[in-house]
Amino acid sequence: MSYLLALDQGTTSSRAIIFDEHGKVHASAQREIQIKTPHSGWVEQDAQEIWTTQIAVVQQAIASARLLAKDIKALGLTNQRETTVVWDKRTGRPLAPAIVWQDRRAVEWCNQLLQKNLSQQIHQTTGLRIDPYFSAGKLVWLLENVDGLRTLANQGHVAFGTIDSWLIWNLTQGAEHVIEASNASRTMLMNLKTQQWDDALLEIFDIPKSVLPKIISSDAYIANTATGLLGAEIPIAGILGDQQSALFGQSCFEVGTAKNTYGTGCFMLFNTGSEIQYSKNQLLTTLAWNCQNNSHYALEGSVFMAGAIVQWLRDGLGIIKNSAEVEKLACQVKDTDGVVLVPAFTGLGAPHWDSEARALLCGMSRGTNKAHIARAALEAIAFQVSDVLTAMQSDIDKPLKELRVDGGASQNDMLMQFQADILNVPVLRPKMLESTAWGAAAMAGLRVGLFSDLKQIAESWQLDRAFEPNMNEDQRAQHLHQWNDALSRTKSS
Repeated sequence: MSYLLALDQGTTSSRAIIFDEHGKVHASAQREIQIKTPHSGWVEQDAQEIWTTQIAVVQQAIASARLLAKDIKALGLTNQRETTVVWDKRTGRPLAPAIVWQDRRAVEWCNQLLQKNLSQQIHQTTGLRIDPYFSAGKLVWLLENVDGLRTLANQGHVAFGTIDSWLIWNLTQGAEHVIEASNASRTMLMNLKTQQWDDALLEIFDIPKSVLPKIISSDAYIANTATGLLGAEIPIAGILGDQQSALFGQSCFEVGTAKNTYGTGCFMLFNTGSEIQYSKNQLLTTLAWNCQNNSHYALEGSVFMAGAIVQWLRDGLGIIKNSAEVEKLACQVKDTDGVVLVPAFTGLGAPHWDSEARALLCGMSRGTNKAHIARAALEAIAFQVSDVLTAMQSDIDKPLKELRVDGGASQNDMLMQFQADILNVPVLRPKMLESTAWGAAAMAGLRVGLFSDLKQIAESWQLDRAFEPNMNEDQRAQHLHQWNDALSRTKSS
């Protein structure tokens, strides 16, 4: 039996999972990481804690699988994207807190770019919209606000990277300063066509090139883990940003296939193949992966609040004790009785991109109870995904035939059925919900020859349940009318 190790460094925890070549999980370990919000709109983590929790769970997973490091064929890595780390090349110590993807402190800088009419240039070069979400604004903020950082950078002592860069630096004890291409495509600094750093943007943003890592392909063999770190040297060979990794792990290899991950937020990616397709409907164009000397691109829609809405029901309103209770509560009523929740707690993501919008709960009557609100909360997740898919369908020629799903909330049957009904396409839930970690492990397996081609990886995908749409056209139209009416009231304009 051959084993693959996946490092899955997410926003709320660091995880390690050991798979066999059939995609079966043999062991896993997980540790939470702290999130700090020192000011409104600021979201930070300790980069050192990200590393120490990640290496600890790797050792834990290997031990609980009763394996030795030498039994592991390769290590794949997937990570929260856009989160920005700067460290000292001489000591390897972080020079500031890691700025998390959710952080909004670069709003002012983004507004200046918009005023300079740079939207079109940035969109054509990077496939992205001007937004504090991406790494460029975070890096500029650090260079301008951390004492002495720009001086150190000009002297060539500063390293910048996303979480993959930071973990690889530590796994190789400073031997490799790299960034994988799908992660680089989320920085707002990479030229999508050349897959290299864009000199014109670096000049506009005043970012010294010496801080940047080298861009590598998703299936590059980077190096072995440093001697003495894990008891044997393991080849590091498959890296992907978490959403791209889920697309790969769901075996969405064909043009026109799509997946949606229901995590803290929702991320839908649609494989557009080898051509770069720009969205006319406010979606992002991103690199899906670059492997076997081929680039695949994707359209992406990001919804900021999905599982986070259920956390709000639990922590903010106190109407459930734990997240698992929400489905049972929502199923106590046959519909929301006109109640609609628009969860714009941190503004609206794709395809609206309204950072000033705020949440709204409307349509209540004297008969409204907590079950109606719970149902409206779950339906809100599905409506947001529907908005993204509608935008995608306008951008592409081929209609979506099915949607593959993963992430925690995909286990909620009521939500998945409503999702199929409102999209009017089958929603397919696989047996293995660890799509993100499996994507990185499979990419590593492909690189070291454990799999000969993508077809072999696709054989590991097995259906758990298909949710077929069974809502009539009038009902669907009525639901969407109520949603759009509430949505228009939350928008800042």
